Amino acid sequence: MAPKVRTKGRSSALIVLGLAALGIYALDQTAKFLVVSYLTEGSTVRVLGDVLQWHYVRNPGAAFSLATGMTWIFTIIAAAVVVFIVIFAGRIRSLAWALVFGLLLGGVLGNLTDRLFREPSFGLGHVVDFITTPWLIPAIYNVADASIVTSMVIFMILTIRGVGLDGRRAVREPAVPAGVAAAGTDPAESDPTPAPSQTADGTPATPTQLAP
Repeated sequence: MAPKVRTKGRSSALIVLGLAALGIYALDQTAKFLVVSYLTEGSTVRVLGDVLQWHYVRNPGAAFSLATGMTWIFTIIAAAVVVFIVIFAGRIRSLAWALVFGLLLGGVLGNLTDRLFREPSFGLGHVVDFITTPWLIPAIYNVADASIVTSMVIFMILTIRGVGLDGRRAVREPAVPAGVAAAGTDPAESDPTPAPSQTADGTPATPTQLAP
């Protein structure tokens, strides 16, 4: 019965991981397609005033337009992350952890696609960034970046709560008194109080019987 339960849990986790990754990837690539098709590079569209804006730029660096000029390094790292997640996915039983890796996979694939197939060349493509929230962070990002950050937040929450890949929380053993742990015996066995003296027939001896 246990193997069937584990197999079912793994199947459910893989489904969640796959759907999350596919959903984020599709949303990211669709949004980038619309941005490239209808916005001019460098232009700004105020969606909600200073709260949310579209600002189309091409980013050769990492998430949030960091470390520009190192495109090929991030391409290699992204490809390695994708391979790791695909190999590691079979060990996941928790739906929450499956969501974490699904969001991460979808985000990484979204930006990796840009690096591989967009200008200026294969592996050195610039990522399309267009979301800006000036009140929150002074950076321009995209759906893939937001998905990666969200996966990291959930990752930290699950780690702090002690949730394992199988969905179980780590249980701490109750503290054992130092004296008992050191002796490794029952407290009653280590009681220093002497047992009362007995007579030959097994009854407790009286003070008179104990007198010399």
